[in-house]
Amino acid sequence: MELASLSANLLLVSFIAYLVATLFFGGAVKKASSETTYKKSRWGLIGIIITVIGFLTNVGYFITRWMASGHIPLSNMFEFTAAFGMMLVGAFILLFYLYRTPSLGLFALPIAIIMISYASMFPKEITPLIPALKSHWLAIHVITTVIGEAILVISAVAGLVYLLKHVDLTKPSKQRFWLEAVMVALILVVGFVVSSTTFKLTGYEAHFTYVDKNEKPAKIEYNYPPLFGMNGYEAQTEGVMEPVFEMPAIVNAKTLTTFVWSVATGIVLYILLRLIIRRPVATLLQPFAKKANSQLMDEIGYRSVLIGFPVFTLGALIFAMIWAHEAWSRFWGWDPKEVWALITWLFYAAFLHLRLSKGWEGEKSAWLAVIGFIIIMFNLIAVNLIIAGLHSYA
Repeated sequence: MELASLSANLLLVSFIAYLVATLFFGGAVKKASSETTYKKSRWGLIGIIITVIGFLTNVGYFITRWMASGHIPLSNMFEFTAAFGMMLVGAFILLFYLYRTPSLGLFALPIAIIMISYASMFPKEITPLIPALKSHWLAIHVITTVIGEAILVISAVAGLVYLLKHVDLTKPSKQRFWLEAVMVALILVVGFVVSSTTFKLTGYEAHFTYVDKNEKPAKIEYNYPPLFGMNGYEAQTEGVMEPVFEMPAIVNAKTLTTFVWSVATGIVLYILLRLIIRRPVATLLQPFAKKANSQLMDEIGYRSVLIGFPVFTLGALIFAMIWAHEAWSRFWGWDPKEVWALITWLFYAAFLHLRLSKGWEGEKSAWLAVIGFIIIMFNLIAVNLIIAGLHSYA
């Protein structure tokens, strides 16, 4: 338990370090007359030092949790998403030392912060591995996949900086609409954190029995007022809200309830923010992107896909199929996670094709990178949580 406590504290320290580093990168961008380099910006230097310290404590969290649990901490949503945030920061540090641009940190670190906040809303207790995960392929497949996805997200960060610099937010347009949609998506994740924290502080619990997809009786605990009920549900807690809809066994009604509450909270937060600032949320970030080097952002976005795509291919497809054959005696089974891994792979394959053969550079490439980020997040949040499948334990 001491290692588990140390692990949690190290994750908290890394979270705080990323917050502080973001402020310093913001200072580096604000004080620069143009896109400055690492060597010329004292704010950027301090920012990257704090980021590296935060990353090292993040790695310390990963190692100590591994020691406490006896297995690599990638077996559930908390562990996977926390590792995602860690790998995202690691990918940023690598690219920062290659390109010396503080603008990347100003936008990459908040996404990592949101990922760690998102992870913290899931159960953090250390539990034994279920039989399906007791394989050396857990480490090989999942860690390779998360590294590949983290590098691909960096391409979206560079694309977002590019778009914020070049899209005219002063007048209505398709570009402004979709850029604002990206802001909404990020605020929805914040909505999950806010709603989950709120109901957790109130101590809300509702217990139900239900019939699972294998037609066996099971139990489940809701931490949100249940909008959707599990298949054949029966309430075991008196005086709680009855589900409005009963879902088929293929849908995880508990996580669908969480998803809907989070979206509703995020929409309320967005509306309140718009009422306060009286303009698109993207306009708050645009000043920090105006001094970015457009050609550099385009190159970072492209090279991140060049690096991340083969790593993702190796982890999410090749290693996944080998493990699937070992575990289930088949390479492919059209499980929801497998399908979305394939969709993600096809998308980035199309990205590289359009970039190399059609000359889709600049704004077109930036939009593709941002769309790729949305696909990855949809896979992580919606597919992983709502649709029941062989990967539902993750």
